[in-house]
Amino acid sequence: MTAAPYRYVDTAEGLGEVVDALRGQPRYALDTEFHREKGYWPDPALIQIAWDGQIALIDPLAVDPRPLARVIGGDAVMVAHAADQDLEVLDRAAETAPGRIFDTQIAARFLGPDIPSLASLCERELGRGLPKAGRLTDWLERPLRRAQLDYAAADVACLLDIADRQAARLDQWGRRAWASDEFEALLRRAREPRRPEEAWKRIKEARRLRGRTLSVARSLAAWRERRAAETNRPVRFVLSDMAVVTIAEAAPRSAEGLAKLRGVDSGLARGRLGAPILAAVAEGIELDWRPPPAPKRPRLGRDLKPAVGLVSTWIQQTARDLAIDPSMLATRSDIEALMRGDADARLDRGWRADLVGAPIRRLVAGDAALAFESGAVVFEERSRRPVDHPLPGGGRPGRRGYNHRSGDD
Repeated sequence: MTAAPYRYVDTAEGLGEVVDALRGQPRYALDTEFHREKGYWPDPALIQIAWDGQIALIDPLAVDPRPLARVIGGDAVMVAHAADQDLEVLDRAAETAPGRIFDTQIAARFLGPDIPSLASLCERELGRGLPKAGRLTDWLERPLRRAQLDYAAADVACLLDIADRQAARLDQWGRRAWASDEFEALLRRAREPRRPEEAWKRIKEARRLRGRTLSVARSLAAWRERRAAETNRPVRFVLSDMAVVTIAEAAPRSAEGLAKLRGVDSGLARGRLGAPILAAVAEGIELDWRPPPAPKRPRLGRDLKPAVGLVSTWIQQTARDLAIDPSMLATRSDIEALMRGDADARLDRGWRADLVGAPIRRLVAGDAALAFESGAVVFEERSRRPVDHPLPGGGRPGRRGYNHRSGDD
């Protein structure tokens, strides 16, 4: 594939020109290159923007990218692919988030049964491939090589054309509102603040802890999270998961006691981090925190449990009929939540409520039925006419199945 023409922006003046050119544009495509192996936060290495036949590769190591907030935070639609991490990079680099977004990976999940990469999507939609030379590269090295810049420009060059084709089919198939709901959900997730108090849930071994030990682990994990964010280091470099659990179980009161524990370096215990670690232990003991009781939800009745598998089969068939990723319709948990009557059931909201929520309710109420026809599961009106199917010994179908009768009983 021929490299798309682009300009490399590494001065404040050059960035100002890009911002001026972008202001008033109804949309732009954006992609980022970054590293996060050595830090808590992603290290922005390159920000690629395409609009109206132009491409700019902005070097955030050479120029402060925060002026981009005047564009990103405006009314223009940001087109991106699998934008979760791009949004995190923008929050870090430009201290902003887009007000509107079109994510080509999300759109693709409403237009086909798979979850495509940008390369496969570019091939499928535009009939051209993307260069591979820059996929596994050090984006923080300077100067960047021509192959790296070509790769970065190609990634963003195809996004607007892909979005145009996807938007046309979403409109044609009546699925634009579905995709828009998911775009909004993506932005809501990106705006959710990090909560250090929830960090213990990401430690597998901590989930089995109980009582005061769990309270200490929670305080330790929260301290570790805050320390990692402040120093921009991966949490494992501050304190390993094993050390968090070991310290929580032992609850040491002194540097000597802390230094004896497995997974805790004696230098760390007696150094400047020893005191804050012990303070986190003391906080956990004092708080004696317990997880709040899970909200009481009605249990799924025994009569409904067999229906979950049946409905799951119908969901899979519906996804095939629509040529859509099945997980976009409903997961097994979604089905169970709707049948239980959970107030926050995903199938009770938005486009899913009409498409699958309402039919499931009809099935559970006995007002509709599923049948197998020509190799497919078919949703149809229920006739309520029982099938008289005699069994050996005189059994007849009953209300809940066959009432088998043997001999003279």
